[in-house]
Amino acid sequence: MGYLLQQLINGITLGMIYGLIAIGYTMVYGIIGMINFAHGELFMIAAFISIISFLVLGLAGIGWVPVALLIVLAATMLLTSVYGWALERVAYRPLRHSPRLAALITAIGMSIFLQNYVQLLQGARIKPLQPVISGGFQFFTDGKFTVTLSYLQILIAVLTVALMLVFTWVINRTALGRSQRACQQDLKMASLVGVNVDRTISLTFVIGASLASVAGLMFLLLYGVIDFFIGFLAGIKAFTAAVLGGIGSIPGAMLGGLLIGLIEALWSAYFTVEYKDVAAFSILVLVLVFRPTGLLGKPDIEKV
Repeated sequence: MGYLLQQLINGITLGMIYGLIAIGYTMVYGIIGMINFAHGELFMIAAFISIISFLVLGLAGIGWVPVALLIVLAATMLLTSVYGWALERVAYRPLRHSPRLAALITAIGMSIFLQNYVQLLQGARIKPLQPVISGGFQFFTDGKFTVTLSYLQILIAVLTVALMLVFTWVINRTALGRSQRACQQDLKMASLVGVNVDRTISLTFVIGASLASVAGLMFLLLYGVIDFFIGFLAGIKAFTAAVLGGIGSIPGAMLGGLLIGLIEALWSAYFTVEYKDVAAFSILVLVLVFRPTGLLGKPDIEKV
């Protein structure tokens, strides 16, 4: 029982990271109907910005962990948001009215470009980071196994829930949220009633990139090693989570992320770890067979 509980804790922690990345996919798709396959690379860039920020703070002699974490979080969100804005402005806005295939190819091309860009700047070797947050709570000790809930896992859970509450408030209560919902319904009509469509879409990319930046920092703190390729695999899994929960649904993206994280953790614990990705994608196929719109997705209603 203790071993199962430990894997549930690990799976939920990983699922929250996937969920934050998946929200970026589902936001962009909900507004402009395009899958931003370079979104995973923003997550990877955020992880590199975080580790560089930790190194700079270490050289500057700032060793108090709470202050260091706040500075790194702010720097990572700011710089990654700039990358997200530039990505939309340079690569996607000129192709907004082009066939979707052109935008899809561009997204894949930007993903490859950002991978190689980071590889050239930082090298191909993995980058390690010593544990920043250690310690935690131990319970259910039975002499054979002890369940551990680390302070880092608690921080990840609290930060994820706080971001979801803030983001829900932005969507439902602010002018930007109203503009995003208007663009999601109809871009042309939104522009006719005075919504600045370009600004709304750019800010959507910025918000998605900032959420991915938090996920990148969490990943770095949780696993302690990164390389230029982590964005591809995490991006594919986060995209799977968005589709599983229902592409276009923000709660569905988080739900899908939690499910993918739990599937990976439980499969790795009780079966062969090499096939955990196969298990996750198999569940996705089964869900889409019986519910093509995903768990929380709604079918598109075509007006004629």
